[in-house]
Amino acid sequence: MSDTAGQDARDAELEERVSDGERISDGERHKRLRKRRAAACRSAERVLARPGFLGTLRERLALLDGAREVYDLDESSDMYGNGVVEALEEKVAGLLGKEAAAFFPTGTMAQQVALRCWAGRTGDPAVALHALAHPEVHERHAFSQVAGLRPVRVTSEPRQPTAEEVRTLDEPFGTLMLELPLRDAGFLLPTWEELVELADAARERDAVVHFDGARLWESTVHFGRPLEEIADLADSVYVSFYKSLAGYGGAALAGPRELVEEATTWRHRYGGNVFQQFPTVLSALAGLERELPRLPEYVRHARVVAAALREGFAAAGLPWCHVHPAEPHTHEFQVWLPYEADAVAQAALRTAEETGTMLFTSGWDAPGPRLARTEVSVRAEGLEWTADDVRAAVADFTARLPKKTDE
Repeated sequence: MSDTAGQDARDAELEERVSDGERISDGERHKRLRKRRAAACRSAERVLARPGFLGTLRERLALLDGAREVYDLDESSDMYGNGVVEALEEKVAGLLGKEAAAFFPTGTMAQQVALRCWAGRTGDPAVALHALAHPEVHERHAFSQVAGLRPVRVTSEPRQPTAEEVRTLDEPFGTLMLELPLRDAGFLLPTWEELVELADAARERDAVVHFDGARLWESTVHFGRPLEEIADLADSVYVSFYKSLAGYGGAALAGPRELVEEATTWRHRYGGNVFQQFPTVLSALAGLERELPRLPEYVRHARVVAAALREGFAAAGLPWCHVHPAEPHTHEFQVWLPYEADAVAQAALRTAEETGTMLFTSGWDAPGPRLARTEVSVRAEGLEWTADDVRAAVADFTARLPKKTDE
């Protein structure tokens, strides 16, 4: 079978009809597309980022090969949060300049616990947050359904909230939650001055400030401040160990000691007091040791990649290509194209399968009619790419997009 015929056969698997004439669901079609994209990412010779979670079990276990460098492996293993778990908690508290920190199996749990603890202290279950914040979009209304909290949307605009919006919010709230960066708006951060004003505005209204800092680790370049100084603006901070640090999972909540002590009680009530967690915790310590120091380099190179993407699309006759933000705030950003999302996804996969270079490793969604959007991440693998490499990859990709006359 020729390469073209083989590709046609693979594409046929993704059509909305199967051999017996029955339509497959969108869920099944997207599942097949994800499987094909993961296979392409694993086999591609060149990528801007190769997410660890797409690796084999053997590859994932290799993350712990150097674990002896981050913790004494002759120490007893953990039981219900002691030992190596406490070591990680102490390290995170130090990095963020907080009195204490508690490890959680998930960020969803960590934030629910943090905010319900603050609600008990302030006497107000209302949490002011952005309409695109993770709890509003990706957690199936867990705040209200599980924690008894009441989300209050500060804004739905695809940008960070403003201090004026916080000051003039037309109902009281006990906590202001800021997602830094705001992923679904393009991994956006406020300026340092804007962040200071936001924290001040919340306190003017007698509210506490909580940072959803799942990706806070990589914010130092944009703010021009160390992590400790950034976290000092908040009363409590949640951080993730698997998003930017490439660990197996897990999260931490850092803040005042009394708050963290209460949070560990709620962690137990939520079922988060896990018997042994050393593999995940060791992977988090490894991420803090290996990935955290490299994140600023990823951020700076993401700006090179973003500029080259814009140049490549313009050279290909696609001036309406939107890289957002134009200068990335972190090592991740969005790309928007004026095509149907399925057509762009197919072109991205064909490029990877036929050239061995995978420019876009994430999926594409459709934020509007004839619009396609994806997220781009630049990690260690991407540091090898020059601007010329990016422009050449764009040319290969755009050559596989449907012609306007074909749409």
